[in-house]
Amino acid sequence: MSLHNLQPAPGSTKNRKRVGRGQGSGTGKTAGRGNKGQKSRTGYKRKRGFEGGQQPLYKRLPKVGFVSSVEKPYVINVERIKAVAELDEITLESIKSVHKLAKAVTKVKLIGASAKDLAAKIKDEAVTTSGK
Repeated sequence: MSLHNLQPAPGSTKNRKRVGRGQGSGTGKTAGRGNKGQKSRTGYKRKRGFEGGQQPLYKRLPKVGFVSSVEKPYVINVERIKAVAELDEITLESIKSVHKLAKAVTKVKLIGASAKDLAAKIKDEAVTTSGK
C-alpha cells in the first residue's frame, strides 16, 4: 500500500451540514435551533451547573470543609508511654526507636504531668512539651 493515496474507509466520513443557507436546504431560517429562547441565540453557552434559573445545587447546599495548613503535632502522653520519659536525649529519632510512629510524623508534643521535667532532655526542634 502506497502512502500517497491514503483515503478514509468508504462510508466513514460525511459532509458537514451547512445550516442557515435558505429554505430549500431544510436547515434554513432558524438553522435547526427551533424558535426563540436562550439556546437559539448566538454566543449561547450554558454555564456549568446551570439549572434553567433555578437555584443550582451547589448554591443550595451548605458550605462545608476546611483544611488547615498548620501541621498538628503527634501527641504522646509520657504517663502512658514510660519508655519516652526514660530516654537520655529526646529527639524525633530516639522517640521512633522506642515508640512506633508513622513515617509522615514530623512533629511530636509530649504531654502529661511529668512532661515539664523532660524539657531539659529535649535536643530536637521537632519535639515540644506542654511545659516550655
